[in-house]
Amino acid sequence: MKRLALFALGAGLVLAGCGANTDELNQWMEQQKREVKPSVEPIPAPKKFVPQPYASITGVEPFSNQKISSGTRIDKNQSNAVLASELRRRKEPLEAYPLDTMKMVGTVTRAGRPHALIEADKLLHYVKLGEYIGQNYGKVTRIDETELSLREIVQDAAGEWIERTTTLQLQEKAR
Repeated sequence: MKRLALFALGAGLVLAGCGANTDELNQWMEQQKREVKPSVEPIPAPKKFVPQPYASITGVEPFSNQKISSGTRIDKNQSNAVLASELRRRKEPLEAYPLDTMKMVGTVTRAGRPHALIEADKLLHYVKLGEYIGQNYGKVTRIDETELSLREIVQDAAGEWIERTTTLQLQEKAR
């Protein structure tokens, strides 16, 4: 008990000594505040925004249906025939997967014809010209070393069927 009392008394004396003479420290701090002058460069004034009018009246309006669809329209008579032929044929295995879940990982030439190597659902598939992939009736139209092009039939914002060209780029695995 005596040791605890002596320890508490010693700790109290040490703490009392720490705050006894702070006048000298306060004077030094005030002197430093007066002597040091900060050098802050002023912030430049903001540049004035000058709006530009849309002057390309002869071009395509940026929000027109023509710009949004960005494909070639299929006329009503042809649309029914094209869709009917697409609906009659047997679906191919890669038509079960959305195009954005597939990766082109390489190309191979078999019997003098190019084939793309497509990875879908962790499986590797050979794809040749004329085959269908994706869920938008995508028919493969071109295969080269770095990409696969296909023609898709999709509906635009107005409900019209259009053909558009889409590509799958070769993707190398990250190491």
